[in-house]
Amino acid sequence: MSAETPAAAPGQFARRRLQFRAWRGARPFWAGLFVMLGGFPIMYFPYAHLQIGHLTVAMATTAGAGSLIIGVLLIVLGISLWFQKHVRVFAGVAAILLALVSIPVSNFGGFVIGFLLSMVGGAMGIAWTPGPGAKAEESGRYGVPAPRSEEPVTAPMDLSGTSPANEVNGRHSAG
Repeated sequence: MSAETPAAAPGQFARRRLQFRAWRGARPFWAGLFVMLGGFPIMYFPYAHLQIGHLTVAMATTAGAGSLIIGVLLIVLGISLWFQKHVRVFAGVAAILLALVSIPVSNFGGFVIGFLLSMVGGAMGIAWTPGPGAKAEESGRYGVPAPRSEEPVTAPMDLSGTSPANEVNGRHSAG
């Protein structure tokens, strides 16, 4: 480091940590992490050559390509849980189904490790719901709340004719 190197702004680490915490809290972070971690053993063990002393144990199966596909799909589903939180139910159900399929295809689901991680992550993805203020408060970039305008918020005009205010529930009379 030279004398001309500027030091980090005070509190920059704390600010980044709080931004990551806000980002993590607005999505099913742990579900995505578990699903991704479950994909690695399912993908790895069919291609691994484990050394036990002077003995090499190869776990290669005839469905090695299937194991690779299942592992890659689980990793992609975990990433989609992080960055596409609106597909959380689909990604959770798909992760659970892929984990179940990995039992016969991929060495008992990556020796049960990948199976359990993917099942737990998929269940967490299905069960996750946004917080109570998530829809009311729009957040800006990196989880920092967007500035609020001082204009009053008005309800959108209902043009469908099905509103509790006019006591119409979608049924129209013919004449």
